[in-house]
Amino acid sequence: MRILVLGSGAREHALLNAMQGHQLHVAPGNAGMTALADLHSIDPADADAVVTLAKELNPDLVVIGPEVPLVEGVADALRAADYPVFGPGREAARIEGSKAFAKDVMAAAGVRTAQAQAVHTVAELDSALDNFGPNYVVKDDGLAAGKGVVVTDDRAAAFEHGREVIESGNPVLLESFLDGPEVSLFCLVDGTTVVPLLPAQDHKRVGEGDTGPNTGGMGAYTPLEWLPEGATQQIVDEVCIPVAREMARRGCPFSGLLYAGLAWGAEGPAVVEFNCRFGDPETQAVLALLESPLADALYATATGSLDQLPPLQWRDGYALTVVLAAHGYPASTRTGDPIGGAEPGREADGILHAGTARNDEGDVVSAGGRVLNVVATGQTLEQARERAYETLDTISLPGSHARRDIALPAVEGRITI
Repeated sequence: MRILVLGSGAREHALLNAMQGHQLHVAPGNAGMTALADLHSIDPADADAVVTLAKELNPDLVVIGPEVPLVEGVADALRAADYPVFGPGREAARIEGSKAFAKDVMAAAGVRTAQAQAVHTVAELDSALDNFGPNYVVKDDGLAAGKGVVVTDDRAAAFEHGREVIESGNPVLLESFLDGPEVSLFCLVDGTTVVPLLPAQDHKRVGEGDTGPNTGGMGAYTPLEWLPEGATQQIVDEVCIPVAREMARRGCPFSGLLYAGLAWGAEGPAVVEFNCRFGDPETQAVLALLESPLADALYATATGSLDQLPPLQWRDGYALTVVLAAHGYPASTRTGDPIGGAEPGREADGILHAGTARNDEGDVVSAGGRVLNVVATGQTLEQARERAYETLDTISLPGSHARRDIALPAVEGRITI
């Protein structure tokens, strides 16, 4: 197949890596993808530019990686031009683009989630906070690249984040705090057919011990030994299928990757958020264990034949990814620093590029907040951790930082339900 992938991060690098053997193109891509695919310098959220490129390449499948093109309706434009697309249209992508819409869908579908209140003005915010706490969850009701959520027991900090969101032009969603460890479950969805991948756990906060501000994700691992038996099917039955059916009932059926972010508390799973695409960095770990051909699964989803896809096969063992972040991330990212030990073509070593580019001298340099991902597998989670950090220690990037405790609570048996 000729496949066009839209996006430029480590998630897209992982998708390309899992579809080797096909004729691959990526737009815009990054400096690390050149050994896998032809790069095309267009804005993936520019529907006209994407359709023009598709007409030039005539792909058998277009895979949309990031959320912004999906929320902007790029999938609709491609489908109108008669190209098979992996990714929901604009209306269905509201499951991520509007947290208030997602809450409404969940309420109609009978899906457990946090209580919520939408706030549109700073004047409302102070009194609205009285309905929540002592742990405040304050969300930007829009796209914020994983960094629009503040969870804090500091009421003043909660108010300040809410004020900033409202003054930036978006409503705020205040939520009750959901207790329990977090779980990410990706599902291929084609209307009302739902096929789950492996559950994973992300590490959102920038600092070890889950301290500091939220980021786009600093590392992830899969599978989750601490989940109860049958947990994946329970999430599918109680969350993903009801949501898929409700969206189809509303006339905006979902086609693509539905990401359910959940907290698993004493009463079982409750939804923290939905995304309308593969999560980053969980995708990097999950795809490392996928044995079935990824391209076939994405094509079946895009063409409405997911119900005919053979059961997905997975390798034994564990996979883990660690993010190497640039100086100052997430507050104020410095770019342009030289990167050593991560030349393109090292996918077999588990090195995936996220925010990288080439400078005028042709050297690979940092070009974003999350710069690289290191992915490793092992027969045990501890072995996967050791291998990932061994590789990470061979890479140099001035001022960079990475969490050294990815999956450590799981290895040490400190996660309980």
